[in-house]
Amino acid sequence: MSPSVSLSVQLGRLTLANPVLVASGTFGYAKEMSSLIPLERLGGIVPKTITREPRVGNAPPRTVEVTAGLLNAIGLDNDGIDSFLSEKLPYLRTLRTPIIVSVAGRTAAEFEWMAQQLDGVSGVAAIELNISCPNVSGGIDFGTNATTCEKVVAGVRKTCQLPCFVKLTPNVTSVAEMARAAEAGGADAVALINTVLGMSVDWRQRSTRLGNGMGGFSGPAIKPIALRMVYQVAQAVKIPIIGMGGITTIDDAMEFFVCGATAIQVGTANFFHPTATMEILDALPAAVASLGATRLTEIVGTLAFPHK
Repeated sequence: MSPSVSLSVQLGRLTLANPVLVASGTFGYAKEMSSLIPLERLGGIVPKTITREPRVGNAPPRTVEVTAGLLNAIGLDNDGIDSFLSEKLPYLRTLRTPIIVSVAGRTAAEFEWMAQQLDGVSGVAAIELNISCPNVSGGIDFGTNATTCEKVVAGVRKTCQLPCFVKLTPNVTSVAEMARAAEAGGADAVALINTVLGMSVDWRQRSTRLGNGMGGFSGPAIKPIALRMVYQVAQAVKIPIIGMGGITTIDDAMEFFVCGATAIQVGTANFFHPTATMEILDALPAAVASLGATRLTEIVGTLAFPHK
């Protein structure tokens, strides 16, 4: 019998039944995964990032497997916000789990405009500002400059009543500084980390394996980086943290929780182990109870340094 443990968490103004979400770009628009897992069990779904206008994305090859991870340079390939609202959202709103829409803009005004289009739309529980995609010209600038980060978030908060999460890049000198800027702008929570900029080369051909040259590195190999950054951000801000980066097992998830994450997103694991989220959910109550807690929130940010 499973221990009686509450898994409910609060991400600013959004309440989730449990803290296990799926990360944008790794789960399509959910329908593609419906035959593999019961979608209603997820704490939340973040569909593929959408932009104002349709994007064809980067030149192929767009993905390449590397040691303990994946490199991708998709380039935010999507059909645009109008198509999302008319073709994707009708299905998503039938699901019994919160839908957090990921948006990316080329300018601060474009972020505001997209947030305004989603505000009050049935089936949209929150928005995630993707200011940190490393594969798109201009997009990453918002995630590497604290002033522009705060400006984008503040603009969205003025034009949109939805809970607002900000996805942060690890490709900065101080992720804590960026998190403080997002908090100052009015973010309900921060999500980290997005992919780490990397590349793969074929030395025999003296060429890169990605058509874009460089891409975002994700998967198990980046977990130590993600844990470090989640811990640093937890010391720097008061708003909740959604942790991600290499999460595949219950142990991975618990590491993020004790480092300071209130919720997690499973990303690359959806490609090679699509039932990972369900396995984490099944094991979570016992793992929390093993620490003497009856609520998940009791263990968040409880990491100690015994050797100091």
